Amino acid sequence: MSSKRKDEIIKVTRLGFFVNLALTILKLFAGILGRSSAIIADAIHSLSDFITDIVVLIFIRISSKPQDEDHKYGHGKYETFASFVIGILLLFAGFGMFYYGSKLIYDVYHGSIIPRPGVIAIVAAVISVVSKEVLFWITLKVGKEQNSQAVIANAWHHRSDVFTSIATLIGVSGAYFLGDKYLILDPIAAIFVSIFIIKLAYDIVMPAFHELTELSLPSEVEDEIIEIINNVPLISNAHNLRTRQIGNSYSIEVHVYMPNELSVENSHYFVEMAEKRLKKRFGEETNISIHVEPLNRN
Repeated sequence: MSSKRKDEIIKVTRLGFFVNLALTILKLFAGILGRSSAIIADAIHSLSDFITDIVVLIFIRISSKPQDEDHKYGHGKYETFASFVIGILLLFAGFGMFYYGSKLIYDVYHGSIIPRPGVIAIVAAVISVVSKEVLFWITLKVGKEQNSQAVIANAWHHRSDVFTSIATLIGVSGAYFLGDKYLILDPIAAIFVSIFIIKLAYDIVMPAFHELTELSLPSEVEDEIIEIINNVPLISNAHNLRTRQIGNSYSIEVHVYMPNELSVENSHYFVEMAEKRLKKRFGEETNISIHVEPLNRN
């Protein structure tokens, strides 16, 4: 990982770190003073974002290390593992919120009374929505620019907090302005958002899981790799292609046929041409291994 890429990722993650810390404290404080269980639950979700930022900061530093004797392909999978951890944390937060909301509804139907929230709870929810939406777009922009799965996953984690806070705002506002009959809006909104969070967590976990378990690149990408190689002069019938993803880069291993009469030096020249074309298309950090076989075996 380049120094500039690492610095940009760490910078935006630190921003999220401090925003999430501030929101966790604000919402916990507002939830207690404002007697809002929804805001307290939202504070717990912000705490999961805060923990996520710590995970990203740790693993991004590790994944930026160059190749060494123990990691011939570099440390890119640490970044993938960070995405996986983020997804798992998000999954636990989603199920936790679903359980909490369900329990509140159960308690209401069995005679429990949910206290009316205070104005401070509404203010905290509004601040959370605005700040996390801004943080989402900033983080997503950096994640796409730096092609970082972990940062993009973290951006969507911020977005999940936006939807959580919107649902919380609806529930708290409804309970505050509409009266006791609508106090149950709070836990209903929490359950709705928890389902969204669980789905989002699944979408983050599965790609990371596939990469960690060495799933091949998508067929359309492999087809493009074969086409690029076969378009190099004197190279034909690229076969035995094996691919995988390592962090934000690809690893490509392939066999090709070349004319028997070519010298080793000339064969190397055309293989090098294929490697340059692949790296131009998929990035300079692409790991490429091309095995040459004679076109006509005697």
